[in-house]
Amino acid sequence: QVQLAESGGGLVQPGGSLRLSCVASGFTLDDYAIGWFRQAPGKEREGVSCRDSIDGSTYYPDSVKGRFTIYTDNAKNTVYLEMTSLRPEDTAVYYCATTHGSTCAGDFGSWGQGTQVTVST
Repeated sequence: QVQLAESGGGLVQPGGSLRLSCVASGFTLDDYAIGWFRQAPGKEREGVSCRDSIDGSTYYPDSVKGRFTIYTDNAKNTVYLEMTSLRPEDTAVYYCATTHGSTCAGDFGSWGQGTQVTVST
């Protein structure tokens, strides 16, 4: 059974850092594209990073480029999202998801339950 489980969210001050984790089970993470998404109250879901499985290329929107980094630990079958220089507008529930395909252009069909990140003083 395919499962994704996020953790690592919490309350952090503006300018701070946080690392989210997503443990995959039921499949090998490195075989598929994996992404992180977020959704803030009243806003649409936004993709914040993705890593494909063809050559490990990573993708970020301008809103997080240079601040967020996606990387995997194959031994732990875990994907991480390292977030630095956090801003109040980064506040959202963060989800990891996989396409069960090799590129980030596919349909993300498997999702975790999400972890809350709040950036506030």
